[in-house]
Amino acid sequence: MQLILFIMGINVVYVSIYTLRMIFVIKGQRILASILSVVEIFVYMTGLGIVLKNLDNPWNLAAYCVGFGLGIYIGSRIEEYLALGYVTVQVTVDCVEAEIPSTLRECGYGVTSWLADGKDGPRLMMQVLAKRSNERKLFNILDQHCPKAFVVSFEPKNFKGGFWVNRMTKPF
Repeated sequence: MQLILFIMGINVVYVSIYTLRMIFVIKGQRILASILSVVEIFVYMTGLGIVLKNLDNPWNLAAYCVGFGLGIYIGSRIEEYLALGYVTVQVTVDCVEAEIPSTLRECGYGVTSWLADGKDGPRLMMQVLAKRSNERKLFNILDQHCPKAFVVSFEPKNFKGGFWVNRMTKPF
């Protein structure tokens, strides 16, 4: 039983590190991803070696598989908790007189707004830049001030120009 739990645990660690490494690669953090890959492959080879030496027990292989699935889940939860990087949120509001751009700026968000034509008349469009760790707070503010707003969020990859670039220490 101890061996089964160890195999499962080592695979949870391996796949969690693998998940984080892939996210760091996607976010352009090559050095951190490279360092994680060294730990990742050490853990992987250790776990795989143990499983291959003990293939006579199918529970060992099952533990390896379950550990893999748990590792993906835990790795994605860790990344969600870290909330690395930035998010761009596009907001469409049906009220053009809304003071929401000013409110968001006062809360520290970068906001660009303009008038647009929608199917049912004029709309206020906003593009809001925020740290991913502040995305939930931004959504709460939007829900309070314009609950019917149409909101789309996405992650920008590169930044150039604008006042936010000067505030960023290092884009993820």
